Amino acid sequence: MLPITHIDEIATLALPAQDAGAAQMARARQGTLTKPPGSLGRLEDLAEFLAGWQGHAMPALDKVQALVFAGNHGVCAQGINPFPQEVTAQMVANFETGGAAINQLCRLNGADLTVVALDLDRPTADFTSRAAMDDAETLEALQRGATAVQQADALILGEMGIGNSTVAAALAHAILGGDAQLWVGRGTGSDATARAHKAEVVARGVALHAARTPMGKLAALGGREQAAICGAVIAARLARIPVLLDGFICTASVAPLWAANPALLDHCLIGHASAEPGHNGLCAAMGKRPLLDLGMALGEGTGAALALGVLRGALACHRGMATFAEAGVSDA
Repeated sequence: MLPITHIDEIATLALPAQDAGAAQMARARQGTLTKPPGSLGRLEDLAEFLAGWQGHAMPALDKVQALVFAGNHGVCAQGINPFPQEVTAQMVANFETGGAAINQLCRLNGADLTVVALDLDRPTADFTSRAAMDDAETLEALQRGATAVQQADALILGEMGIGNSTVAAALAHAILGGDAQLWVGRGTGSDATARAHKAEVVARGVALHAARTPMGKLAALGGREQAAICGAVIAARLARIPVLLDGFICTASVAPLWAANPALLDHCLIGHASAEPGHNGLCAAMGKRPLLDLGMALGEGTGAALALGVLRGALACHRGMATFAEAGVSDA
């Protein structure tokens, strides 16, 4: 459980820091491996990042947990999605029987997948008329996300929920401002007319709740799965578990955390650059560069699960390569 009794207490949580000594030892090892300095690019940075958060100069990815949170949204009453909300439960069933893209990518890259359905028969309220959740409901969802986190070497986060690209656009717009249209994309297949309608719904909802704190905006505009993602991110930080976030919806989900205290996301990487147009702006504002850019926009944690393979590549080189001394290669 998170050590909080109100959602705004998140901003003042005492946060464990990266182990600077372990990170420095990992960086020093990179300088002794049989390659020109810096020639593995971001793979070297990732090895150092994992070392710092795991507290070991030789980090590992023996156990990786993947969590997909699912929820339903009252804003769907505004006609912002071409699919009915029943699809959320149907996709959860597909995850549970192993038939979705996330199942294949977790199996390929060695992550243990758990799907957490959050009261699918009880959608949040329509945020254009009142807050999607009250503070107590938001705290409950945060705690449910936190308690789903197990001890692991890394955590992958994803989501599923009809309407959640609209929710993500609302959170991004509420936190970063600009024109609502900048944050609204195709979602599950919206055409230009539907996108314009989504932007109007987003603008109306954000204006209604503009006076709230960052975590208050999560309550007013987010869904249970967005709050659960935030809870999982915080629980992972308290346990010093590095996190791989998925694309636009996951990044928007944690935007209230970033706005409350940017340090809350220091242990997080973004797995891929979503094809949703708002994602680039979110990543730039947070100062985070996604690991992959493959034109994906599925959600489910798929981009993060695929990026796990990059982390495994970074550690394969970091742990397995010979040093110049071991290989008898001159480093002069």
